[in-house]
Amino acid sequence: MAQTRVAIMGIIVENPDAVEGLNELLHEYRTWIIGRMGVPYRQRRVSVISVALDAPQDVTSALAGKVGSLSGVSVKTLYSNVIGEDDGEVG
Repeated sequence: MAQTRVAIMGIIVENPDAVEGLNELLHEYRTWIIGRMGVPYRQRRVSVISVALDAPQDVTSALAGKVGSLSGVSVKTLYSNVIGEDDGEVG
């Protein structure tokens, strides 16, 4: 069994054309996602999204790398000290 860590990923979308690709990635990693919240900030024409995960660190890093490679999207990840075992029941 792999160890998992609870993490929060902060995402800022400045390019509306990137939303479809972002949603596809989040759907691909849905097994590891605990929940997500998106806030459109219309005055600045950006979206601020937070994604809570419980995943192996390499999975979280892979998702962050893919999200960060989208044009007009910024991402930062904060890891907790909460470590568990992947029991197949995440999310």
